[in-house]
Amino acid sequence: METTRGNGTLDEALERLHASGPEFNGYLSNHGPMAVEAMARHGRSAAVHRWLDAYETKLDEVPGPRARITDADWREALGDIGRVADWSAYIGEQLAERPWREVLAEWWPRLLPGIAGAATHPVIRVGHAVRTLLTEGEDAPRRAELAHAIGYWAARHLTLPVAVRPSGGASPAAALAALPRVADQQVGVLAGYAQLPATSGWLPAVDSLRVPEDPEAVREQLTALVRAATLNYAGYGHGDEIMLVHSATAPNAVLRTLPALPEELWGASLATAWAATAAVTAIYAADTPRPAPDASSLTPEEVFERAVAHGDEHVIKFADTALDVAAASEDGDTRALSAALNAIHLIDPEDG
Repeated sequence: METTRGNGTLDEALERLHASGPEFNGYLSNHGPMAVEAMARHGRSAAVHRWLDAYETKLDEVPGPRARITDADWREALGDIGRVADWSAYIGEQLAERPWREVLAEWWPRLLPGIAGAATHPVIRVGHAVRTLLTEGEDAPRRAELAHAIGYWAARHLTLPVAVRPSGGASPAAALAALPRVADQQVGVLAGYAQLPATSGWLPAVDSLRVPEDPEAVREQLTALVRAATLNYAGYGHGDEIMLVHSATAPNAVLRTLPALPEELWGASLATAWAATAAVTAIYAADTPRPAPDASSLTPEEVFERAVAHGDEHVIKFADTALDVAAASEDGDTRALSAALNAIHLIDPEDG
């Protein structure tokens, strides 16, 4: 793994991206911070600025502020995307005064119920920001990125329309396999969420997941969830090749954040990450599987190189998660790499 501290490329890229808003074209999420972090993480820093030169041409400028958010009125601004600049400034003020872990630990339980906002992109951005802070240390661009990520989550905070309380004994793979699909999958994510309460069998399947009490067991269960969602994409990604990516990258963002959080928050983090994965899967996974490309002859580095060459931001961030899953495999299982190849095969570079 290439260190980002030594070459400064990631910091430079983040500073460039902080001149752009978290969304563009009215609703599309800015994946720039996630993609450049993944590229720097996997030794592709040399490609970062060239990739960003092309990507930032479609981004919008940072929205203007409206009114300062305070400790007394932040709840009134929760879920208001029009206040996203106010949110970033508010979180930035806190990060300037207190350690970043302390700020994260305060806001995580406040924002966790709203993980569904913006199709889970905000929590994914937080996960990338936290990974860099944990592995590379903190500096001004990285603290600023965490402020933008948390602020975006607050501005897009959205709860699912049905309460999820997983308390069964099922493994993530078994619970995922039992999920039914919503009646109309040719819809945007909000219309998809709206169908969940009436989708027969969805809530029982979601509630069947086991959420352990022991923190280390929670980590293992969340790791298993990321693995199951990644492998599920290998067979079912053709349902919606872009949107189903988030069924794996969202829980992986939560997994990456666990080490920075108090252990008493881990169980709720697993339960909420699973709810997000289950929702996205029900809305966008295909009904029947198709075989994924064979990755048995490729190394993880070669798969990620193909993702970067492809160029789509979703392909890059999904390959990043697939490499995490492959690295955690003790038996040389290459199915996660096949899932990454499937994203490369399915996603049109022009669709990002």
